[in-house]
Amino acid sequence: MSLLGIDVGTTGVKAVVFNIEGKVIADAYKEYPLIYIKPGWIELNPHIILNSIEEVIKKVNILSRKDPVEVISVSSMSESFISLDSNGNILGNSIANLDTRAEFLIEWWEKKLGKFNIFKITGQPLNSILTINKLIWLKKFKPKLFKKVWKFLCYEDFVFYKLSGETITDYSIAARTMAFDINKKKWSDKILNIAGIDVNLLPDVKPSGEVIGEVSKKVAKKLGFKRKVFLVSGAHDQPAGAVGSGIVKEGIAMDATGTVECITPAFNKLNLNKKMLEYNYCCSPHALKNLYVTFAYNFTGGSLLRWYRDTFAIEEKKLAKRSNKDVYNIILKEIPKNPTNLFILPHFLATGTPYFDSNSKGVILGLTFGTKKNEVVKAILEGITYEMKLNLYYLKNAGVDISEIRTIGGGAKSDVWLQLKADMFNKKVVSLNVSESACLGVALLGGVAVGKYKSIYEAINNVVKVKKVFYPDFKKSKIYEDKFEIYKKIYPTLKDILHKI
Repeated sequence: MSLLGIDVGTTGVKAVVFNIEGKVIADAYKEYPLIYIKPGWIELNPHIILNSIEEVIKKVNILSRKDPVEVISVSSMSESFISLDSNGNILGNSIANLDTRAEFLIEWWEKKLGKFNIFKITGQPLNSILTINKLIWLKKFKPKLFKKVWKFLCYEDFVFYKLSGETITDYSIAARTMAFDINKKKWSDKILNIAGIDVNLLPDVKPSGEVIGEVSKKVAKKLGFKRKVFLVSGAHDQPAGAVGSGIVKEGIAMDATGTVECITPAFNKLNLNKKMLEYNYCCSPHALKNLYVTFAYNFTGGSLLRWYRDTFAIEEKKLAKRSNKDVYNIILKEIPKNPTNLFILPHFLATGTPYFDSNSKGVILGLTFGTKKNEVVKAILEGITYEMKLNLYYLKNAGVDISEIRTIGGGAKSDVWLQLKADMFNKKVVSLNVSESACLGVALLGGVAVGKYKSIYEAINNVVKVKKVFYPDFKKSKIYEDKFEIYKKIYPTLKDILHKI
């Protein structure tokens, strides 16, 4: 018997099959494109994503025939949604989680309810990317389409619907809609009434880790399942990754570096203080009972290295193809060992926390005729990491102190980057035995739900293992601390210019 964790991300879907000991039996990944309509408008094609999900499930089912899947749970991006009609047909593209077209609603919400009142109900700082604002935009500008909608589903919910016909989401995904009351653990009548959204358009809400149904016989045959397969409510990708990283107490945080980079620490109680709101840090339910998390994130994240790969690393891509090596290993191979004198502001796609500024832009400072290509690559890693150091700084000001960082995602595969993080953060940074911890996290939730583990804590203790520990080089940490004082001034100094651009 094995456990399947599916992670539906912003630019790709992963499926990983684990045995009870947490060993990977099979895995598959399929990338899909973001659709850039115009500045700030970003969409996804649900048909392409559904085909990708089915493709990776079929692949891992073939690879795990000797140990067939018995339970599935799903991790997914949040905010983005699919519109379905009464026959379950997809009504157009998804407005992607990164999309900021509903920015005009910020002032409207401030007048209707106020930022702090919204925060106290939903745990979410007011932000145009949150699902409720996308729904209001759709109702206002696509009224004919809106009238055809039977259900709005986020991507976790969409997977479960396609597998079983059930329309169910979990607390952590629901919280990212800004329509969920995190105190009462139900959809907020007050928020929905102001937004003009009927609660019947939304799925039912369950805690993470509950059995919610089974894969239908028709779908099981199509995807290659050979036995009854249970479906277990999953989680937003960050809490899911936190489970798979062993983030079960305060003081430890997960750092997930993918398309977006996000640091996720856990708390024992609701943390709705004014500093959290001032710095735009949410308070959302964890995938674990009676725990909460926040997210400190940069939208540009690992996408910046991908942008460099696709725009400038033409020769490196050719070499990777010829030598069958990872292109990123080639790109990072020759970067300088010491800190650079360059500063890159990684606001290529808005800012994320702590600023929530959709009008900022990316910046490269400190270029000279002596600047080498490998220095720019190192500065890309530094710029992304400076932005996350900035978030650690503001989290501490809000009462969230972190002593250990556990890393997952694509960035966790690079020892060079992990050592840079340890040096710059001046904290212990840990890589884990499974870098795709979001898939592992929901797989463990699934295993607990069907009785394969006594508790999620037993599952984590048995399965989540430290692979390597990176300790800060204190000499480099001091250099980065001094340079960080410069970095903190870059955005405030250039903000007005960037807005004019």
